Amino acid sequence: MKRFPHSVPRSKRSFRSLLAASVAAVLIAALAGAAAAAESRPNVLFIMADDLNNSMGCYDHALVKTPNLDRLAQRGVRFTQAYCQFPLCGPSRNSMLTGLYPNSTGILSNGQIFRQTIPRHKSLPQAFRLAGYFAGRIGKLYHYGVPRSIGTNGHDDPGSWELELNPAGCDRLIEEPDIFSLRPGQFGGTLSWHASPRGDLLHTDGLLASDAEWVLDRCARRNDRPFFLAVGFYRPHTPYVSPKKYFEGYPKERMPLVQGVKEDQRDVPAPALASRHVEQDRMTDDLRRQAIQAYFASITFMDAQVGRVLDALDRLGLADNTIVVFTSDHGYHLGEHGLWQKMSLFEESARVPLIVVAPGVTKPGGVARTPVGLVDLYPTLAGLCGVDAPDNLQGQNLAPILADPSLPGRGWALSQVTRGGAKKTTFGFTLRTSRWRYTEWDEGRRGRELYDHQNDPREQTNLADEPAHADRVAALSTQLRAAAASTLPDSGTIPSVRPGLWLPNLTNP
Repeated sequence: MKRFPHSVPRSKRSFRSLLAASVAAVLIAALAGAAAAAESRPNVLFIMADDLNNSMGCYDHALVKTPNLDRLAQRGVRFTQAYCQFPLCGPSRNSMLTGLYPNSTGILSNGQIFRQTIPRHKSLPQAFRLAGYFAGRIGKLYHYGVPRSIGTNGHDDPGSWELELNPAGCDRLIEEPDIFSLRPGQFGGTLSWHASPRGDLLHTDGLLASDAEWVLDRCARRNDRPFFLAVGFYRPHTPYVSPKKYFEGYPKERMPLVQGVKEDQRDVPAPALASRHVEQDRMTDDLRRQAIQAYFASITFMDAQVGRVLDALDRLGLADNTIVVFTSDHGYHLGEHGLWQKMSLFEESARVPLIVVAPGVTKPGGVARTPVGLVDLYPTLAGLCGVDAPDNLQGQNLAPILADPSLPGRGWALSQVTRGGAKKTTFGFTLRTSRWRYTEWDEGRRGRELYDHQNDPREQTNLADEPAHADRVAALSTQLRAAAASTLPDSGTIPSVRPGLWLPNLTNP
């Protein structure tokens, strides 16, 4: 029988077929093993609001309606004493996403990114990327100039994500001329609001939720990699823009106004009130009620969009293997102590909502009452997902508290702000324990504050100069200074901000 020049004897062909089949089986088994390993690692859905205080139903607010976040809280652990590390967007978000205090990131103001100070540090989502996770961002996670940077990457970190989606809705592209502001034409740092005639799906946060549904659908279809998906909503940040129907849920005449401000301020050091804006002092009671109405409306609108994302997680069969985190970058004043917005060290500004659902770890309806910080999220999520994290993280791992919310953990949280210009910057630090808030301005040279949350949850009476509390002040001062010292890097010096851009390098920054 005549053979073709390149034909192979049957015995050799059989051997090669068997070899190919064996190799294929090994590859299939390896791929199946990799897929199984990927499926065994939990996903992470990290949801953030912007400028949200604890005005939520699950935090016992008498008026604000947040049904979707309330049901999320019922699925996991709600932290009643969670605090940001710096009550300003940029420093807080850089701290949270690096797992370092602001004194170690060197980011103490907006408009900066940690790559300008500690470029080799691995961010939280970057660590997940390097561990094989799909890491995506929709909306605001690092700092943005709101509203003008909506629709862009803002001050983002390209090493943190492989997918970045930046929708811009009618609130950014159409309605700015219609927005009322205490300073006409100024929105992001000024109290401003608008009841929009357009529906949810046309607003930026509505588009964010739609994008999240789309990405989650993609993740459900391709299960060979776990995901870390961060969804950063813009509301209730100023301008408080949401569809009109949400305003109608909060009749203006029912909006609560803070009383007794002048009496409250009498025993407060001047730096504690330095976040006040001049135009806010000219507000009438009617404008105050309008501002509160718009803020509450924005919260409920944001909650509705969170509900859409959570519904998608359930509908796509992802909830049983997905850790869900919900929080905010800092709290927010609505007239308490005569203040609005952020950048104070009072409870309203430093405290944030924090809800964590970790399948197989948390039990439904858990409530943790011990003080924790946003800086704790990095080591917690990395630990729960088996992701390698940098050795210099400064937060605590909250996993034991997630499993048993009665545990005390570290037992305190530390927040800070700066006062003065670049040439003469002074620091304020506040230590929050389960019962007490103790604050020092410029190491006490510009004032001290002590509030007893057991008897004075609104922080109306400063006890720092009361002789009866002298020993307590001394003890808390020692504890605060030790905590503040621990926020510095090993060098003992706050990193300086270097000008220019960081050349992205994912694996060796």
